[in-house]
Amino acid sequence: MSGNRSNNVMLRKLVVIPVAMFCFGFALVPFYKKICEVTGINNILKADEIARNTQVDYSRTITVQLDANTRSLAWNFEPLQGSVKVHPGELMQVVYQAKNTLPYAVTGQAIPSFGPQLAGLYFKKVQCFCFSQQTLQANEVREMPVVFVIDPGLPKDVNTITLSYTFFEVDGGRGKPG
Repeated sequence: MSGNRSNNVMLRKLVVIPVAMFCFGFALVPFYKKICEVTGINNILKADEIARNTQVDYSRTITVQLDANTRSLAWNFEPLQGSVKVHPGELMQVVYQAKNTLPYAVTGQAIPSFGPQLAGLYFKKVQCFCFSQQTLQANEVREMPVVFVIDPGLPKDVNTITLSYTFFEVDGGRGKPG
């Protein structure tokens, strides 16, 4: 009798655990989206928001300082301009340049960060190379644009934003030497 009971307990565990794991997997998606929304990571401006965001605040000018870094990646990576001046609500494009200095293809992924961190909530990227992995062939040079709008709701005491990208090599993204 106790053998049947322990088999039933085991069967319930074997059914409940996979169901719980499946539900947990679905719960991670909205949790991840909320983290990205709160931190401003990959803050993407939707097309319908561009249409609504037609009011440019010409009474304010924000300086956007541009910065570029690499981690464990043999690329030369830099913005083509050191900073730009932009009015909140104005569509702006800046360009970064990357060069793979190795004799084989390498794949990297850029991660943006903002200073002050609060600015990430108001910095809306329309187009960005950080949305996907970038593979550069041996000695390839690529110009990569970033198109953005600064939300006019940016607090009045913020006059300077630093937009910094750090490129990391993606594991398995390296071509074969030679």
